[in-house]
Amino acid sequence: MCMRRCLVGLTFCTCYLASYLTNKYVLSVLKFTYPTLFQGWQTLIGGLLLHVSWKLGWAEINSSSRSDVLTWLPASVLFVGIIYAGSRALSRLAIPVFFTLHNVAEVIICGHQKCFQKEKTSPAKICSALFLLAAAGCLPFNDSQFDPDGYFWAVIHLFCVGAYKILQKSQKPNALSDIDQQYLNYLFSVVLLAFASHPTGDLLSVLDFPFLYFYRFHGSCCARRSL
Repeated sequence: MCMRRCLVGLTFCTCYLASYLTNKYVLSVLKFTYPTLFQGWQTLIGGLLLHVSWKLGWAEINSSSRSDVLTWLPASVLFVGIIYAGSRALSRLAIPVFFTLHNVAEVIICGHQKCFQKEKTSPAKICSALFLLAAAGCLPFNDSQFDPDGYFWAVIHLFCVGAYKILQKSQKPNALSDIDQQYLNYLFSVVLLAFASHPTGDLLSVLDFPFLYFYRFHGSCCARRSL
């Protein structure tokens, strides 16, 4: 049982890291810096995969009430902020720097639990949060490739992650399952990013992307979504 859990954890970590490496390749090496289209494509495929899995009986998506959907809407807005700001930040920052800043979201969650929910927090968790905050605070002074825009989007990303997890924990039990939440996130993201692609200029600018018909670009996008 222990070996099985280790293998599952190792597989998850490998796929998680591989997905970010693939994202980094598309964003920084191929320089596909059109986040509304890139994230719109990923959420569209993710939503379609969930829908097909539901139809095949591999996943259970419940018919949620309108009130539950409307209650979850702010979280879906934050989800769009997470993927959009994360894409902008990852295109400019090294992966270790991005991960360090991403993990600072746990500090926000810990602070909210301690200050607003008055939950008992273990000293180990408080020390961990302080170390994360200290590590992130030292990064700008020791980053030889410091990019202000990258850090700006990373800060927006981590605040959205923190707020999203707080909202997720505040939901009523049994209101929406994790799959229901993700399905709604995908649907809302596709619609919002599709409408945002024109005002942001991504829809027209992508026509000038030099690797638009390059097999490595299409392969990387498909690999990222399959992970």
